[in-house]
Amino acid sequence: MQLPLGPDPRTETLRRLQALLVQRFGRIERAAAEWRKPEWVLVQGVIGARTKSEVSNAATDRLLKRYGSWEAVAEAPLAELQAELATQTYPNIAAERLKGSLSALVELRGSVDLSHLADMDTLPAMRWLEQLPGIGRKIAAGVMNASTLDRRAIVLDGHHTRILQRMGLVPPKASTDRAFEAIMPVMPEEWDGADFDEHHLLMKKLGQTWCRPAAPQCAACPAQSFCKTGMAQSG
Repeated sequence: MQLPLGPDPRTETLRRLQALLVQRFGRIERAAAEWRKPEWVLVQGVIGARTKSEVSNAATDRLLKRYGSWEAVAEAPLAELQAELATQTYPNIAAERLKGSLSALVELRGSVDLSHLADMDTLPAMRWLEQLPGIGRKIAAGVMNASTLDRRAIVLDGHHTRILQRMGLVPPKASTDRAFEAIMPVMPEEWDGADFDEHHLLMKKLGQTWCRPAAPQCAACPAQSFCKTGMAQSG
């Protein structure tokens, strides 16, 4: 007879970590309503690689103001989009991916409209998004979680994934997809979409402040006591 294994200890680690991060950084308010439309979140994600959120937010607003609709953005000449996205870290790639994803949406849906995702379960909706050019797991999760869809889908950027790996909560060197599959089953069941969003943003702050890619400041990190890497550094 096999005994039940009981709750995964990673779940309690996430709860305790969240409380510490809120204590250290404070609560994070969700984005303004106009920044939570699924289509807006998609565009911001597509153009936002390696670029600060506030810069990508401004660029997304600027595109919509200039062209008036996302369909018009899809039809804009590539060179023109590249010039409009000069503030982004990789403007040429951002423009190509944006034009590709929006054009594919128009072809599939007749317009840049993601309203059908509201009637789909979360994972099938993410897989639908991932068929679009330039849309990977991070952006798909962002659309489902950070938008008005408000789903329980964790967004994993480079900072967040790195911290999970260092803490031993996901396999070492896990890809974004693999890390997502590993951490989602142990996310606290009482957390709603807003909690998922805040958790990601707090983890991002942790990665920008102490748990940096090179020379992490483990001794000052509030998560050290939960972290395999941090504890090894202190030993």
